[in-house]
Amino acid sequence: MSSGAAISAAPQRDARLQPLDIIGLFPDLLGVGGVQEAGRLTAAALSEIVRESTGQATFLTLNDTPGVHVVDVSGCNVSLRGYGRAKARFVLSGISRVRSLQKDRAGIIIAGHPHLALPAVLMRRFHPKLKLIVMAHGIEVWSPLSPSRRRGLLGADVVLAPSHFTARKLNEVQGVLQDKIRVLPWPISTDFLRFAAEPAALPLPPEFPSGKMILTVGRWAASEKYKGADELIRAIAQLRPNNPDLQLVAVGGGDDLPRLVELAASLGLSDCVHFFPGLSREQIAGCYSRADIFALPSTGEGFGLVFLEAMAFAKPVVGAAFGGTMDVVKDGVNGLLVPPRDMQRLSDALSTLLHDEPLRARLGQAGAEIVGAKYCFQSFRENLRQIVAECISSGTERRSLS
Repeated sequence: MSSGAAISAAPQRDARLQPLDIIGLFPDLLGVGGVQEAGRLTAAALSEIVRESTGQATFLTLNDTPGVHVVDVSGCNVSLRGYGRAKARFVLSGISRVRSLQKDRAGIIIAGHPHLALPAVLMRRFHPKLKLIVMAHGIEVWSPLSPSRRRGLLGADVVLAPSHFTARKLNEVQGVLQDKIRVLPWPISTDFLRFAAEPAALPLPPEFPSGKMILTVGRWAASEKYKGADELIRAIAQLRPNNPDLQLVAVGGGDDLPRLVELAASLGLSDCVHFFPGLSREQIAGCYSRADIFALPSTGEGFGLVFLEAMAFAKPVVGAAFGGTMDVVKDGVNGLLVPPRDMQRLSDALSTLLHDEPLRARLGQAGAEIVGAKYCFQSFRENLRQIVAECISSGTERRSLS
């Protein structure tokens, strides 16, 4: 990509739709994680868009338990059918749904992950007029995909990216034409905005600590050590001597949790590093409400919905200056950015916030205002509506980049 080239943002044009049918393919919509939350919010927005167009939406999920499920997402009931990892049944069902669509009506297949682009391309062969939109999330497209998965991705009419960093990777690493890429930041759930409006009513998990608190939220998997939980634990070891009431609360589960618990114990921090897996959404929100600082020094975030959740509670945020985090965290505006994997700079940033209450308040308030103005579900739905309308009306021109 030339240095002056810009990735297209969500287009601004009339998005009124004729009757529209959508088939959405997702890895899973019932699980825990940023990809799952982004998928749920996208499915909810698509459900509302389709309902207003008097069309129909069908959502199939590869990894959710078999059968029909209904999930409430931002006040919208989303119906989906899971296939329990049965790939052949998943694809055959998608083909059947495609073949049942009216051939004279507008239609779109949404692949909710780049790994599902190839099955979506296969399904579209049975209804060549369908448009294909593929959702990218982040790290899965920062390195070259396998040839077959890349062919599927390149077969899309539009590819969504939640951040400018991921948009650049789609173009530079995967070869997706710039004209096909739309930057569409994921929104915060309306549930979290509601929780943030009434924090006193939120429950806390048992044995929740008191004191000055740094919060981190993530999935602590051995395959996702880039989240930076190790760095936060070691930062606590540096900060604790001058902050005797300092606590680190790590919310989330995963197969790397035992190692992190052992790391904290080996540093003599078992009394001030606390792990809370398996919490309800209300309990997670309660943790945000009690935190003084939110930190996630991850080097693999395609976007970082957890930053939005912390910002909704007017908490200052600390992140690594890498990946999609840079779209969400603005250094000195709503939080502090530190160089990736720089332990000293991370400790310094946390220390600065711990000892400067006015700074914490200023950054936190700015974050809350940014969330309300830029990342609400309604804005996301309208931007997605614009993208769908553009895709239906004109598709995407295939032309070379300068």
